[in-house]
Amino acid sequence: MQPERHVRLFRNGRNQALRIPRELELDADEAIVRKDGDRLIVEPVRRRPDLAALLAGWEPLDEVLRDVDEGLPPLDDIRL
Repeated sequence: MQPERHVRLFRNGRNQALRIPRELELDADEAIVRKDGDRLIVEPVRRRPDLAALLAGWEPLDEVLRDVDEGLPPLDDIRL
């Protein structure tokens, strides 16, 4: 079961806010908030790694891929 804490709501300018206790902190810089009846649901926004970082983590393939262009005329010979 998740930890539970009683917190106070306060005003920050025109917004209502609350302090999130340390043990309930989200591991994110941004969050999505939505209302479900009387409940507020706060979900962290998870950043996906960029494509270069994702590809850098992949191991190279050890298999030889077949030539899919084999048997096709060269591009220079194709007329539209």
